[in-house]
Amino acid sequence: MTFKNSVFVEEWDGDRVLRSAHAEFPVPSVIRRRTYINVRRRREQTSMKRLRIYMRDKFRCQYCGEKKGLVELTLDHIQPRSRGGDNSPLNIVTACVPCNNRKSNRTPAEARMPLLTSQSALRVKLERVVLCHYAEARAEWRKYLFMDVHDDRGVMEKVHAEQKRRA
Repeated sequence: MTFKNSVFVEEWDGDRVLRSAHAEFPVPSVIRRRTYINVRRRREQTSMKRLRIYMRDKFRCQYCGEKKGLVELTLDHIQPRSRGGDNSPLNIVTACVPCNNRKSNRTPAEARMPLLTSQSALRVKLERVVLCHYAEARAEWRKYLFMDVHDDRGVMEKVHAEQKRRA
């Protein structure tokens, strides 16, 4: 894309280079297209929503707060589908298997299992979540995303407070 002159290079990736038999090319880290392409419509229609929801919730159960692997996590409907809940990302959170089984076909209030994430955090567009997930390892990307990458301190404080309350 840089050879076709279809992008501007905003940031280079340090000293990394691509080598061919006869030349070396610096590796870009951040590029900007010269012409706009609307990719949001295409992204919203893809089937990668499960992974995006796991990324949004930082691979953490939203009921007990434990970080788990993909095999140990499920998606849980906050308002069960049998009670009129929809399949939108606003109604779905990450839950570990024991918490999902314990909550069963009830709302979090009925199961006495409060969500650790606020509803406003669930409203974040999933594309932004994916970008911020990858930007955690790339500090030079953050200023182009217009979104602060939040850390897990608030979540862990809620988890510890909930565990003390239950004990």
